Amino acid sequence: MRPRTLDEIVGQEHLIGPGHLLRGLVEDRHLASMILCGPAGCGKTTLARVLAEAAGQTLVELSATSSGVKQIRETAQAAAVRQQHGGTQTVMFVDEIHRFHKGQQDALLPWVESGAVCLIGATTENPSFEVIAPLLSRCRVVRLESLTADDLLVVLHRALKTEGPRGLAGSGATVSGAVLTQLAASAHGDARAALGTLELAVQRAALGKRTEVSETDLAEALQRPFLRHGAEEHFNEVSALQKSIRNSDPDAAVYWLARLLEAGDDALYVARRLLVTASEDVGLADPLAITVAAAGVQAVRTLGMPEARLVLAEVAIYLAAAPKSNSAYRAYNAAVSAIRESGSLPVPMHLRNAVTPRMRADGYGEGYEYAHDAETGVAAMECLPDALAGRQLFTAVEHGAETWLARRVESMRLHRARLRQAGQREGNAAEDTDS
Repeated sequence: MRPRTLDEIVGQEHLIGPGHLLRGLVEDRHLASMILCGPAGCGKTTLARVLAEAAGQTLVELSATSSGVKQIRETAQAAAVRQQHGGTQTVMFVDEIHRFHKGQQDALLPWVESGAVCLIGATTENPSFEVIAPLLSRCRVVRLESLTADDLLVVLHRALKTEGPRGLAGSGATVSGAVLTQLAASAHGDARAALGTLELAVQRAALGKRTEVSETDLAEALQRPFLRHGAEEHFNEVSALQKSIRNSDPDAAVYWLARLLEAGDDALYVARRLLVTASEDVGLADPLAITVAAAGVQAVRTLGMPEARLVLAEVAIYLAAAPKSNSAYRAYNAAVSAIRESGSLPVPMHLRNAVTPRMRADGYGEGYEYAHDAETGVAAMECLPDALAGRQLFTAVEHGAETWLARRVESMRLHRARLRQAGQREGNAAEDTDS
């Protein structure tokens, strides 16, 4: 059922409709190198083949998983010779171009630049991440959209009405509008998956000596939903998980967790991201959160999937429901800024470890106050470098358990300030007596 002309292609009107980019290139019979990026089953391979055929050019297909640098060069050299002898330009189609390593992509550069080949690459990933910049700059990035449910209904109806061997009309199968609508919705824009599922459902009905395809036939053919999960979707969904937890939304948190795990994402990676979220977004507002998240990491290692999915669900819900604070995150960043601003400031003498007589003679440890000997457990001494004395890097927030911590920190700061003021007054009085 793969379309053979531009007019048979369903969807992508923004590219192949009258007056739009790709139709214009075909009408001029001159293709430019391009990267077709879009979700699985939206028609990238089909479009490349149709474009080459419609433009009257020779198509050579390479697979990123099996074509090495040698084959790339041999194919490009043959294309250059063909062009020199008056033949047609060669369209080199590379499916899954994101799987090409840097050496393979480098091998394409001179041939694309010289025009010996017209490169059409296809990828489900974001080409900005997966295609080297020099090659990307020589290609037009063409984004294909996911097919809509209505687009898929057109594809499915066409398959049922087309005679074999292309279509299913010869099977005598009938499918109700409700079943087709359900199939179109479950395929999530993937025409290849929709057609494959329809074929399986028709075969299952035929095994039961039936022509009518039922919802049961469809459910058996589907087995599980189609979930897109390339590199970009992975990072987008991980981002959505952490931001849902940060926003204290347990419903969204468990949804994005399930999206990651059901798509086959690495459960240990997901558990580690939850541990990061516990420290970055829950923090001191609930110190137990990091323990809960660490237990989730251990559970994944101990149990594995699918059992660990419930543990991770508990962790995600707990973190989403917990009070939030990023005070430790902000304090660390403030400390880094202070370091970059002032460099390697010397450790104050009273904080240095005097491990030898010579170091003690040089003043190491002089003036150190042992906090445990103080009645309140807080000494007056300054623990930051002299150039940063008095700088407040940590700002507590009054959320959850950090409410107590915020008050404790502020109390200690005030107490140290009073001790220093008292010490200064005593020092001034001693100077007055001596004078």
